[in-house]
Amino acid sequence: MSASEPGRLIMDVETVTGLLREAEEHHGPYEANAPKHHWSGFYAAYIVARDEGRSEEEADQEARRHMDEVLAKQEAGG
Repeated sequence: MSASEPGRLIMDVETVTGLLREAEEHHGPYEANAPKHHWSGFYAAYIVARDEGRSEEEADQEARRHMDEVLAKQEAGG
């Protein structure tokens, strides 16, 4: 990864591929019990958390929290 500007990293294809596969592995168990949602929100939150140095488990929890917020907003009409 290389910094293109402060706070913004550019990842190579191999890194993104690995993170997408990790996100997929963690999304499966989440999706089995979650309300209807689009997978992209979980994947994006997971990948950002991993990029920020979180472990797989921490990234999973952050992705779940993100989706809880997104789904709560949708439910509230926002």
